[in-house]
Amino acid sequence: MSDHGLDAVTLEILRNQLESVAEEMGQVLITGSYSPNIKERQDCSTALFDADGRMVAQAEHIPVHLGAMPEAVSAVRERDPRPGDVFVVNDPFDGGTHLPDVTLVSPLAPRGEILGYAVSRAHHADVGGMSPGSMPAGSREIYQEGLRLPPVRLVDGGEVNEDVQSVLLANVRTPDERRADLQAQIAANERAEARLDDLLSEHGDRVRAAFDAVIDYSRQRIEAEIEALPDGTYRARDVMEGDGVLEHASGVDPAAVEIPVEVAVTVDGRRLTVDFDGTADQVPGNVNAPLAVAKSAAYFVVRCVTDPEIPPNQGCYDPVTVEAPEGSLVDPRPPAAVVGGNVETSQRLTDVVLAAFAEAVPDRVPAGGQGTMNNLVVGSRTGSFTYYETIAGGFGARPTRDGMDGVQVGMTNTLNTPVEALEVAYPLRVERYGFRPDSGGDGRHRGGLGLERTVTVEADATVSLLTERRRIPPAGLAGGDSGARGENRVDGESVAAKTSLDVTAGTTVTVLTPGGGGHGDPAERDPEARARDRADGKVTDGGEGA
Repeated sequence: MSDHGLDAVTLEILRNQLESVAEEMGQVLITGSYSPNIKERQDCSTALFDADGRMVAQAEHIPVHLGAMPEAVSAVRERDPRPGDVFVVNDPFDGGTHLPDVTLVSPLAPRGEILGYAVSRAHHADVGGMSPGSMPAGSREIYQEGLRLPPVRLVDGGEVNEDVQSVLLANVRTPDERRADLQAQIAANERAEARLDDLLSEHGDRVRAAFDAVIDYSRQRIEAEIEALPDGTYRARDVMEGDGVLEHASGVDPAAVEIPVEVAVTVDGRRLTVDFDGTADQVPGNVNAPLAVAKSAAYFVVRCVTDPEIPPNQGCYDPVTVEAPEGSLVDPRPPAAVVGGNVETSQRLTDVVLAAFAEAVPDRVPAGGQGTMNNLVVGSRTGSFTYYETIAGGFGARPTRDGMDGVQVGMTNTLNTPVEALEVAYPLRVERYGFRPDSGGDGRHRGGLGLERTVTVEADATVSLLTERRRIPPAGLAGGDSGARGENRVDGESVAAKTSLDVTAGTTVTVLTPGGGGHGDPAERDPEARARDRADGKVTDGGEGA
């Protein structure tokens, strides 16, 4: 019997039922949405919170979303939420992460009293701003990145607030798509209330007890995992390859622009601190990452190097403290531009925290993965379409096996947009989509391959690219070689890692994504594995280590 009056069997049943609520929310959102970015790529997340704003259960969707969701619930709880309300928020300085990630928070009151909160977060393909897709490479302040929403009531007492909705839709390029996706989010949150009502009918007051019990259960398990790590302080350093502004300044050598990211991970008994002291001050461009994003990266890595099977909720995060200097790259002050921080800096934070843990538990940490989301946005200034994609790449080789080819790495977990869906929805034609031979770093275990995606834009449009690992390759580990760098091309010519440009119909855009780093001495690679590499086309006759 737990401290909350639940026997082990009942606790396990309720834990799975609560997680099923979050999972079902996600399915409602994905199947009910209109935009390919949510319906096909599943760039969204859902979670269930208790009345105190603690995460009770989450669907395993996007890591960078989920660790930051508690900030949104906290911001909403300060606005006196009432049953029947649905709050919308995307302000990175008041509960959000970056403006395209629009979050809906609904108080759950199936029997009249607020019992918890349903949260859905989805990446909307346009929320206004200076360029289609709302991810401009050269933004210098948040006002250029789109419509900024502090927590406001989109639904008030069960009725849609038409004034708020009209303001929101008037400031985006694809209002019909946005309206439909918001309705899908509302439906997802409504499903949570219906399912919570079902649980109350089945279990009564034991549902409240289960909220506390599942959080305590996860906390106890993660504390035991942390206690098993060797005590000490472990450090790592990496850099961002510019911010979209500094490297384009007159007289500046882009190759010389590096923005430091530093971390010290301290394991002390059953507690763990991730301190980003030493990281650069906030920068003029948009790779600044709100502290909620830094927390997401830290929580994600801790789960990866302990036991990922521990139920994800507030209990997993309570023993972990994340610290960062105010006004730094990872805790910027407004009106800092931040759209790239959520997608690119989050990846570097993941890389650097993993690198620190490699000192403590080298047998649990892979070599460097692609370290970027390879963000590609193509959209029309007339508002006829906006296409957004994060493109997969190489996963770093692991201590006991090769890295995976062409997968999302780190803080994103989206699918790709299928070629058929992409070509039906947008004036785009996919010319090539396949693996990059020789892009995985050599080693006892080989890094995963990057991808090549070439798209012809069949209408005049604006193209925005926010990418990393174009100069500094994903690192090998334990003597393994680095993975291949990425590259961006427009009509066959290389362009900057972070750039926005207007193109005419017929232009081709190619994104070559990085490969993963290798693990271990290449001389120790099994000859049979090398033969398979060649037979599978992963390594060509001229490839490294062939």
